[in-house]
Amino acid sequence: MMDRCGWCGDLPVYVAYHDTEWGVPERDPRALWEKLVLDGFQAGLSWITILKKRDAFRAEFDGFDPERVAAWDAARIDRALTNSGIIRHRGKIEATVRGARAFLDIEASEGFAPGCGPLSAARRSRTTGRTWDTSPPTRQNRTRCQRR
Repeated sequence: MMDRCGWCGDLPVYVAYHDTEWGVPERDPRALWEKLVLDGFQAGLSWITILKKRDAFRAEFDGFDPERVAAWDAARIDRALTNSGIIRHRGKIEATVRGARAFLDIEASEGFAPGCGPLSAARRSRTTGRTWDTSPPTRQNRTRCQRR
């Protein structure tokens, strides 16, 4: 069994997230946009709330296809507000539509993933003080962190 952080607990959705996603670098632009959207919906809530609703978010937001979400109109936003499986916050939903449009602009001009690289590279490991891009592999850093 893998060593896990204390915050993980034993909920299957949290365990799966911890073991396969948390701390693992992501380079796929669509997957990065999905994470950004979910982080926005998480504001003011616990991450487990978002993880439990993630499948409903994926279904409502067209598989997090930015082209489809960017085309949403007021009626489509209103329809999303009726879905009890997601966080029904008009401001967050409207921001997601605007974010999809911005994502497409960035992706067309320079690519979205390269712009995310400097943000993750600047994060420092809590255990070594080095930046993630000069540290040993992320899973190794995670394991070191878990033992503290």
